[in-house]
Amino acid sequence: MNELFSVKDKVVVITGGTGVLGSCIGEYLAGEGAKVVLLGRRLEEGRRLAEEITAKGGEAIFLVADVMDADAMQKVCDEVLARYGKVDALLNAAGGNMPGATIAPSGTFFDVQIDQFQKVLDLNLAGTVLPTQIFLKPMVEAGKGAIVNFSSMAAFRPLTRVMGYGAAKAGISNFTAFLANEVATKFTPGIRVNAIAPGFFLTNQNRALLTNPDGSLTERGSDVIRQTPFKRFGRPEELCGTIQYLISDASSFVTGTVAVVDGGFNVFAM
Repeated sequence: MNELFSVKDKVVVITGGTGVLGSCIGEYLAGEGAKVVLLGRRLEEGRRLAEEITAKGGEAIFLVADVMDADAMQKVCDEVLARYGKVDALLNAAGGNMPGATIAPSGTFFDVQIDQFQKVLDLNLAGTVLPTQIFLKPMVEAGKGAIVNFSSMAAFRPLTRVMGYGAAKAGISNFTAFLANEVATKFTPGIRVNAIAPGFFLTNQNRALLTNPDGSLTERGSDVIRQTPFKRFGRPEELCGTIQYLISDASSFVTGTVAVVDGGFNVFAM
């Protein structure tokens, strides 16, 4: 049997593990035999997700942690190591946006609230750097591992409105390339650092921006579909294959890349 894409028995830590994308990926990887550790701030939701995965025959636990809290992150890392003795992969799926870091169609750049802009940068960018600092250490000690950051279409082009989010995700792509080189040259090429850039997927954060309460498209939603050759939004499960590739031996010579999963959005041209 070919084990090239196998994630069986890999310990995979997922920040933002209670989100639409993080939870879907966690359930999939557990189904493929990975030992999944979901991290997040919502205790009840996290426990429910872990129990559901376990009920389906997978292995998953949930640990409460804030990606901006170094002490909390270190504590859960210690718990993971005590339980499993290793960390094979880290998926930095935590992120989000805030109204004050966006510009409404009727607003201007002067409406941006710098405190919320900073919070969006912190959550998305610093909230990726900090967990990576902590979970990278056991990988360095083991001489192997895989990190997958979550970039965005907003990293490739300056999408209207989402100024803070776009700046943070552009930083994620740059950080991914930087860290890939840093880790390979200073520690070991056995640790790979890549990112995934989802196109437009309906999540709790953007649903109201892209769809109306009756399910029809908003003006922005229509703009997205018009520029997506596949003419639809992505489904969360459509990220799973790319994630599995990036944390498996199938991508053993791949590092510093941003894998685009967007139905063609980023290559659309008139």
